[in-house]
Order: sequence, then structure tokens, then C-alpha cells
Amino acid sequence: MNFDLSEEHRMLQQVVREFVAREVIPRARHVDETGEFPWETLRALGKLGFLGLNVPEQYGGAGADALSAALMLEEIGRGCGSTGLIVAAHLGLACGPLALFGADAQKRRWLTPLATGRMLGCLGLTEAGCGSDLRGVRTTAVRAGDGWRIDGSKMWLTNGAEAGLAILLCRTGDGFSHLLVPTDAPGVVFGPPEKKMGLHGSHTYAVSLEDVHVPSENLLGGEGRGLAQTLQVLDGGRVGIAALSLGLAQAAYDAARAYARARQTFGHALNAHQAIAFMLADMATEIEAARWLVYRAAWLRDQGRPYTQEASIAKLFATEMAERVARDAIQIHGGYGYSSEYPVERIYRDARLMTIGEGTSEMQRLVIARHVA
Repeated sequence: MNFDLSEEHRMLQQVVREFVAREVIPRARHVDETGEFPWETLRALGKLGFLGLNVPEQYGGAGADALSAALMLEEIGRGCGSTGLIVAAHLGLACGPLALFGADAQKRRWLTPLATGRMLGCLGLTEAGCGSDLRGVRTTAVRAGDGWRIDGSKMWLTNGAEAGLAILLCRTGDGFSHLLVPTDAPGVVFGPPEKKMGLHGSHTYAVSLEDVHVPSENLLGGEGRGLAQTLQVLDGGRVGIAALSLGLAQAAYDAARAYARARQTFGHALNAHQAIAFMLADMATEIEAARWLVYRAAWLRDQGRPYTQEASIAKLFATEMAERVARDAIQIHGGYGYSSEYPVERIYRDARLMTIGEGTSEMQRLVIARHVA
């Protein structure tokens, strides 16, 4: 059993880490405070091939494995949660289903511009009346001439209005299917970005769909296979969110550790006090435990082995861990931790979503229970 990363993985990790230090971290506070979408950073990521990291090379990607994607998202998460979520949604929820289920013509039409960074993508599942219960989806797609007519609405589309392509889960007859919908198609209307607690640079939208027509070749995968395809996509997406959470936690821990070393209280450095030292020890332990859960889930996927349970375990533990670590980082900073002068309050706000998006903690426990009960 070898726990060392390969030389290729270490090189990728270092390249992304250097990029994040140079391009992402200096802009993170500005992105959070202004809500500005980080286009400049994303264009740079696209030029480096990171927006199509694990897309097959014949479609413009780098052909890397799932562990590489996890390592990349972890490093981006250390720098900026908003940027990390944009990339995670694009790579896992847009490129992912196209790579898994797309016909060759669909991949060449859509996956190539997504992978090369010329376009962002998004996935639309949730509606006002259904979140975790996807069987409650009411958006319909019906046959109309040589294509499909779509009517309904979706909520919480990460990258929505910035994306060029939306993959939508629609009710088709007695089942559900995925349809590829250009976001500039007539009848597609996005609302304003949602006002959120955190992740201000990652924009989230509601969208209405009224008499939207797409050609028949925009059906992704098999008709009536939408729910099964969605579950497969979410397995990979959960590993991505777990990796992003790991990066957020690492950033919070690094900030707390540096502050505890520099801050003097009662004649000693803050970290010399046992209460603080024990908090740091617990943080380090939980981060390390989450790291290997995340890496193992990604490795299982790369081996072509079942990983649904492991993806949910990694997502459950890493996301809840990130919130605990960010909370303790604020506590170690004391009053300064509550101030935007230090990054830990931003990290806490960004981490809070991770236990909700891509399946809540409660849904992860349900998935795990079904495997172990």
C-alpha cells in the first residue's frame, strides 16, 4: 500500500499551488467583497488546461485522472472558495456528463470549447419545489417536430448566466432526461445572481424556460436515463466538493497556525497555551483524515471500481470538517477572526455551503446508510 503521490501528481500539485499563490490568493478578498466574477483568473486557468483537466485529449482536455482533479480543486480552494466552486461545477457538472454520456458529435460541439476554456458550463437539477428529491422535477421536455420544447424553471445554477451551455434535467414522458440547452436560446431567462452568505464571486441563478426549442440531437445520453445519469455525475461531483472543502480547511488552518505563532498573550506566543495547541492539533488531525478519504474516493474512481459510498463518506466528512476547522480558526483569532481584515471569516462563510450543495449532509448519510445497513 503506497500513500505517496506519483511524480506526475506532485508536479501538478506544485504547478497549481504556484498559480494559486500568484493569481488567486491576491484577488480573493476583492472577489468576495465586490462579487466580481473572476474572469481573468478563469481565462488563465483555461490557457493552462485546467478547465479541461480530466477531459479526454481528443476533445481538447489534458486527459488527467480524477485524483489530479481533486488535487487541483484542493489547491484552488486554499486560495479562493468562489474560484474553486466555479471550476468544480464547470469540470464536474458540465464537462463530466458530456464526457460520460455524450455522443462523439456532442463532445466535439460542446465539450471541446468547455475543456479549452472558451466556454463555461452548468448543470440544472434543482427546482423551487424539489431539491434532494429529483423525482419532483416539473420542468418538461416534449417532442416538437425535429426537436424538443422545454418549459419550466430551475434554481441554484452555479455559473448559470456566465455559462454558454446548461445541461438540464427534464421530465420526458414517464421518465427524466438530460437536454443540452445553449444559454442564449430564445426563452431562456436568467434572474439576477442570488444574494448569498458566502462564495460571492461564484454566481448562482434561477432560470425560467418558456417555449425553449432545442434540436433532437441535444438529448444527452439515453431518453429516460436522466436520474441514473445524474446520480453517476453527482458521485464525481461530491469528490470535487470534498476536495474543495479540504482546501478551504487547509487555508483556515494555515492562517490560524500562523496567527497563533505570531500573537503574544500573557507573555507567550498564543500557540504555547495548551488550549490553543490542542485546537490546532485537532484541526490538523481532521484535515489529514479528510485528505485520505478524498484521495481514496478519487483513486477508486480511477481504478474503475465502485465508489458511490466512498464519495459520500468523503463529502460528508470533509465538508463538515471544513466548517469545524474554519470555526476554530476564527476562535483562535479572537475578535480579529470576526473582522474581514483576516481571511478566516470569509473562509467560514464559503465553507458553510459545502454541507448543502451537491447533496446535503443528510443525503450523504442516507446514501452511506443504504450501503452499510
